[in-house]
Amino acid sequence: MAKRLLDKKGASYTELNVDKNTLLREEMMSKSKRRTVPQIFIGDVHVGGFDDLHALDQKHQLDALLTD
Repeated sequence: MAKRLLDKKGASYTELNVDKNTLLREEMMSKSKRRTVPQIFIGDVHVGGFDDLHALDQKHQLDALLTD
């Protein structure tokens, strides 16, 4: 659902599969302090998961993050 929302916004993104790479998973957990996926980062900003991304969109704050 996160990818669909970002696609709808015309945002480019890089998807990293942490399920198959232990080092990436550890890095994600270290940066986000969370274990679940997806964990979404826009630049250096940790947004959170899809619910957080969607909430930003509903508050009309997502577009500003995507254009920075």
